[in-house]
Amino acid sequence: MTASSGHSSTQAVITGAGQLPLVPLARNSGMALDLDWVARVQANTSAIERRAATIAARRSVKKAHQAAWLLKAISCIDLTTLSGDDTEHRVARLCAKARRPLDPTLERALGLRGLTTGAVCVYHEMIPAALRALEGTTIPVAAVSTGFPAGLSPLPLRIAEIEQSVAAGASEIDIVISRRHVLGGDWQALYDEMRAFRAACGKAHVKAILATGELGSLRNVARASLVCMMAGADFIKTSTGKESVNATLPVSLVMIRAIRDFHARTGFHVGYKPAGGISKAKDALTYLALIKEELGNRWLAPDLFRFGASSLLNDIERQLEHHVTGNYSASYRHATS
Repeated sequence: MTASSGHSSTQAVITGAGQLPLVPLARNSGMALDLDWVARVQANTSAIERRAATIAARRSVKKAHQAAWLLKAISCIDLTTLSGDDTEHRVARLCAKARRPLDPTLERALGLRGLTTGAVCVYHEMIPAALRALEGTTIPVAAVSTGFPAGLSPLPLRIAEIEQSVAAGASEIDIVISRRHVLGGDWQALYDEMRAFRAACGKAHVKAILATGELGSLRNVARASLVCMMAGADFIKTSTGKESVNATLPVSLVMIRAIRDFHARTGFHVGYKPAGGISKAKDALTYLALIKEELGNRWLAPDLFRFGASSLLNDIERQLEHHVTGNYSASYRHATS
């Protein structure tokens, strides 16, 4: 993972690692459920953990190279507030941070222009506030749905929840699957549920949250990933952030290899979103390296990769300030909401 030094390199990494402008991709329309393919999917836990360990142990990029890749990470963050005490004021502050993630002085020192986060993610009730605060930008508003985080409300209510959030203006919907379908090996039920969610989203893109910490095994994670993509998921996402175990490197490796296999067979690009527990800049670099090595440069863009980690922005901003000034600032100076 490299980038040339200097201000021009930081801007190049944000816009696609120096590549030509990204070509819009055909949306994943899914395919018929292939139970034979699902049954063949395995997961060698020891080999997966060894591979994940080699990524985690690798020396990080440094100096201007590191700054460039941290700016790439910012452009792929879904800034999120999902608290029972959310207010319109809190959402407005979060959106202001999404529009301008870095202090203007730091932006100028890095030679930046137009850097934003990948999206803002809120509960349904906060969609109008987010849309008002993001007016005039291209930053998408995402809404969590389908009885988030447990996903145990009646199916008609979960579908209606999606439809109402789309009608309210959300252009991305983060849904949660029924974990019991995975734990019971009922792949037809999972496929049918995901197809119903995809249909309810219409033109809005759907991120399927697998809640991987509750699925019991890496093999279940691999099979659930594949079934959700067969049913038309635009993204697969690790976690709600509310489970006891959220995003991990072994789980991420399993999911992105499922994405790679699905792309090889169908030609569709499906996005990936690790969520929960990613709070340090060095962790962001590790995930970006994993994506680059396993999926390639095209996935290093917000249309195919997102971090579900609002607190991550705080540490990235501190690291960038250290890069520019040689000093670390207090963490409270970089609160996102």
